Amino acid sequence: MTQRKRIDSWLSDMDGVLVHEGRPVPGADEFIKRLSESGKKFRVLTNNSIYTPRDLSVRLAGAGLDVPSESIWTSALATAQFLDDQRSGGSAYVIGEAGLTTALHEVGYILTDLDPDYVVLGETRTYSFTQITRAIRLIEGGARFIATNPDPIGPSTEGSLPACGAVAALITKATGVAPYFVGKPNPRMMRSALNEIEAHSETTAMIGDRMDTDIVSGMEAGLFTILVLTGVTQRHEIDRFPYRPSLVVESVADLIELI
Repeated sequence: MTQRKRIDSWLSDMDGVLVHEGRPVPGADEFIKRLSESGKKFRVLTNNSIYTPRDLSVRLAGAGLDVPSESIWTSALATAQFLDDQRSGGSAYVIGEAGLTTALHEVGYILTDLDPDYVVLGETRTYSFTQITRAIRLIEGGARFIATNPDPIGPSTEGSLPACGAVAALITKATGVAPYFVGKPNPRMMRSALNEIEAHSETTAMIGDRMDTDIVSGMEAGLFTILVLTGVTQRHEIDRFPYRPSLVVESVADLIELI
């Protein structure tokens, strides 16, 4: 375990860390309860831009986890904050669902397909060929291309679904324009969450289940990184990467005593 200052703030991925296939990871309820009772600042992060924080809070409650909506930070929120910083009061053509459109509306963005400043791509359950074609033509016309996250596939009960990264690749192939991805593994996702809770990187831990998104972005943001083995990356895969987490544990149940 790398020697660090004490952990005063916590960031945690959602899927694979707190829940797995819609069910709570053993110990996740006690971990969240201990965090809440400790008074320490925390945020639950997700690259999924479909849902609003309120939606996700209700979904987590259904899995037995009491996470208030204000403690959830999504790639949609990070994207809206980024666009507000870059071009306040701008306009965007959006392919996405309520999580993304609500976040953009809340920062004062105008959603339009008439000469927008940006094309913003997020996740949706039903990608439309018509929408994708419109996005391609707007980018060809000079709109800047932003995507919430680079995840190529997403899970479903029937199997994998094409996600934001895969559709972004299609648009890039057609236009020759690559998007700026705001979500993990961009460390900006971590830094924006840190800013939300007014935390310092030197005393914040990031918990994740993926070396190629959670751990690398946490590392690049200067956080203490913790890999749990309840999601994507397994123990035998860790050495394949040129970087290592600060700590590896079986699950969040092993972190309760650190709070």
